[in-house]
This record gives sequence, structure tokens and C-alpha cells, in this order.
Amino acid sequence: MGRVFFNTRKDVHALNGAYTMLESDSGKIFMLSATGGTVAITLLPAASLVKGWHCKFVVEEDTPSNAITIGAGSAIVDMVMKDAGGNASNSTAGTAVSNIVVGATATQGDMINIFCDGSTYYAECLSAIDDAVTTS
Repeated sequence: MGRVFFNTRKDVHALNGAYTMLESDSGKIFMLSATGGTVAITLLPAASLVKGWHCKFVVEEDTPSNAITIGAGSAIVDMVMKDAGGNASNSTAGTAVSNIVVGATATQGDMINIFCDGSTYYAECLSAIDDAVTTS
């Protein structure tokens, strides 16, 4: 009997421009680059949040040319941040925010995981550069 192989590859997509997330983007990994200019990524709006929806954003470009903003449209994002400074200075600390901003000082491999419980987005961010990812 032949060997059975399972498809364990990740669903990886490049983002280098404005993009509005879809329900079908759940589970995907998005590689972020800003070589074409400032990038705005729009999460699913609060009115259509889907319980269990999740994705990952990974900085592909070492020191992005421009800022990359991941926006929820309203203050529904709670994030825990850990960066090379050994601090969590950009964590939301219980006060939800609308935007996660990947600055031009970010480095290749910095990443943000986002998960939705149906009413709030929860994010965790790891960055090799102190204060390269912020919130607003």
C-alpha cells in the first residue's frame, strides 16, 4: 500500500497594498510589505465579527518602506505586545484600541496573531525591535 500524505502547508499570501479582510481569510498567514507605499489593512467590521476567526501577519520586508496599519474601525482590539526592549509598553492593558501599526523600524519576522471571539479581536505581537509595533 502506498504512503498517504496530508497537506500540512500553511495558506500564505503576500500583502503590499490596501486590503479588506474576508471571512474566508481565517487561518491564513499574510506576509507584509510596504514597498508600494503606506498600507491599510481593514479587519472584518464589528457588526460581522465571526467567533473563531483568526489569522497571522508576518513582516516580510526588513525595515518596511512605509507604515502598515491593521485597523478594526472601532476600539475592539486587545493586544499583548512583547518586543526586544523586554517590555510590553504597547500592550493595550485592558483598554481596547482600533489600530495596530507596524512602523518602518519593524524587522523581517516580526509577527502579529489575531483571534476573534465574536465580539472582540485579541492580538499577540512579537517584535525584534523596541517600539516597532504600536497601537492607536
